[in-house]
Amino acid sequence: MIPSFDLLLQGCRLPDGRLVDLGTLDGKIAEIGSLTGHPAHRAVDCGGRVVTPGLVDAHIHLDKALLSSLAPSIEGTVAEALRVTAEAKRGFTVEDIGARARRVLDQAVRAGTTAMRSHVEIDPIVGLKGLEALTKLKREYAPAIDLQLCAFAQEGILRSPGTEGLLERALRTGADLIGGCPYNDSDAHAQIDIVFRLAREFDVDVDFHIDFFDEPEHMDVLYVAEQTVRFGWQGRVAVGHASELAALPPDELDRAAAILKDAGIGIIVLPATDLYLMGRKDVRNVRRGVAPAKRLLAAGVSVAVATNNILNAFTPMGTGDLALMGFLMTAAAHMGTERDVADILAMLTEHPARILRLPDYGLSVGARADLVLWETERVAEVVTTMAPCRLVVKAGRLSLEHERTCREFWRGGA
Repeated sequence: MIPSFDLLLQGCRLPDGRLVDLGTLDGKIAEIGSLTGHPAHRAVDCGGRVVTPGLVDAHIHLDKALLSSLAPSIEGTVAEALRVTAEAKRGFTVEDIGARARRVLDQAVRAGTTAMRSHVEIDPIVGLKGLEALTKLKREYAPAIDLQLCAFAQEGILRSPGTEGLLERALRTGADLIGGCPYNDSDAHAQIDIVFRLAREFDVDVDFHIDFFDEPEHMDVLYVAEQTVRFGWQGRVAVGHASELAALPPDELDRAAAILKDAGIGIIVLPATDLYLMGRKDVRNVRRGVAPAKRLLAAGVSVAVATNNILNAFTPMGTGDLALMGFLMTAAAHMGTERDVADILAMLTEHPARILRLPDYGLSVGARADLVLWETERVAEVVTTMAPCRLVVKAGRLSLEHERTCREFWRGGA
């Protein structure tokens, strides 16, 4: 007897253009092909629409989202954003953090994100309030999204006494990995050493904010690569921003990219924030300040595109819709060809899944059935037009469905 699929998507279009049926069973993709007549508990006629794996947002700050009314951007600089956000944190409560994060999670889930890594600020200013709030939401939202929580030292470790101990407590009480911000500390390399010590002690992955400047005056990412190899942490380290890479001469960039590839370090490009904050002192030919995704991909580096901040002094715009970041990359990184757009889609799906080490991710039999059906028959339009999300499938079952209506009264209709 043929077992019934939990869900059967009929006539969906894979990213390679094939029109197929896709059946799920026990949370996995059970079969892909021509499945006409196969029993299913629920079947959906996809009408040739595109299906992709669920989007993966590899870098976001849920705990400091939606702060623009409280701590707006006036100068538009990194220094200002760090300053006003640190001040705003003094008033954070568990309830406040949870309420703002919930709004962003709802937006993300409705836009097709099925996995996410959120940095959680851990320091003497806010203590463990962010971790407490987001741990609760991690459990609540588990049926819709896999949420990793990174204990993050935004205010530094050496220049912020007490932070190291708080990071240890965070790793004991629910944080999934550890993150640092070397450029905001008194000794970047010493901070990196502390973060790796904690990573080894607790056997967790590492995620740095790094080299967030216009000129390649720091390149601390190379020290991170050195320590990654030294401690055998290849494939377990990611870095966000890394805008200094964009300012390297081509030969130096090639050398750096080779080092990053060999160390298995994932680069996470954050286009909304980086476009907003970088190049502030340029009076002509203003730099984009976005890490060179095309060159890094060509060198074999895993590259993700992620949201970072939403409506705060770091990024005074945006939503939880990750596809918006892909849309921005087509212009910001000169990635508008058919091949480029395919790479951008991979930077919203496959690459961040690899960086987050998500098990059984993808569009193949046996993979976890985390899927998105889009309102388009052209794969590129998931990125180039931000085609609306139609359905989201989480672990083989429908998570949500969008219904849209538009009454065009101007046409003279009733």
